[in-house]
Amino acid sequence: MRKACIDMVYELAKRDPRVVFVGSDLSPGLLKEMKAEFPERYFMEGVSEQNIIGVAAGLAMDGFIPYVNTIATFITRRCYEQVALDACLHHLPIRLIGNGGGLVYAPLGPTHLAIEDMAIMRALPNMTVVAASDAEEMKRLMVETLEWKHPVYIRLAKGGDPVVSKSENGFAIGKAILLKDTSVHKPVLIVSTGVTTNRSLAAAEQLEKEDIHCRVLHMHTIKPLDKEAICKLAASSSLIVTIEEHVLMGGLGSAVLECLADENQLGVPVKRLGIPDVFAAHYGSQDDLLNTYGLQPLQIAETIRQALKENKNDLRIAVA
Repeated sequence: MRKACIDMVYELAKRDPRVVFVGSDLSPGLLKEMKAEFPERYFMEGVSEQNIIGVAAGLAMDGFIPYVNTIATFITRRCYEQVALDACLHHLPIRLIGNGGGLVYAPLGPTHLAIEDMAIMRALPNMTVVAASDAEEMKRLMVETLEWKHPVYIRLAKGGDPVVSKSENGFAIGKAILLKDTSVHKPVLIVSTGVTTNRSLAAAEQLEKEDIHCRVLHMHTIKPLDKEAICKLAASSSLIVTIEEHVLMGGLGSAVLECLADENQLGVPVKRLGIPDVFAAHYGSQDDLLNTYGLQPLQIAETIRQALKENKNDLRIAVA
């Protein structure tokens, strides 16, 4: 996914002379083809994240569309004030590409885990927050960013994730995609984002073998949230489960609850799965930490079973 995203910056630069790349202390070989072809639109700064936001803002004010890339924790935490005041306050078309959203940098420990990035970025007025499910969807997302009029935070996974998106579903910022549907009466609704979507689909397949039927709604855009899709599906669901590689405060689950509360649809039980209010206590791989927090497919399936029992719903949901 990471390579697909960065390669798309070069592809977009070929199409549109407004596209500029701004990086912060990244690999010298990154986008070397773009650097060779468009040296006047390729900038690699040092370890100065606050500065690159200012640079990008200046370029945007001069009519360019800057794609800014560095590690997710640096582009969110370290330069939050600059993002707020330079990008969002002036409502500039800056694209912030955060490498390693969520638990990707598990080998480097809590300093590099971007587990609150969606919460802090969605809190900013004018900011858009997106997290694609796989490399192919990332390509479709990047095309959409070219003419998007607002600042965007693009949360990147590390790559190598299974492709679960489908080109026939199309892609539009702010419009969720129903990747798995069912004709049963009152199924479980799973709402997921980013790489938790492939794990949600795997959990749904496991549960289907047990006659527990689930819809899977891929919420690639956390802000602006597709409230229409959530409310429409919530009304015919027995349980809503949100799944995210993010702390439970302020992320996808919070956004879904806010939507349901605002639309007076809190009659459906909601179970949020994500990272608790902790920093990681150990190092390891992304999968190790996902397992620690119960975010792998078999764990998701078990949590849904237990939630259905707790809410006294029949596990063998009847066909409508």
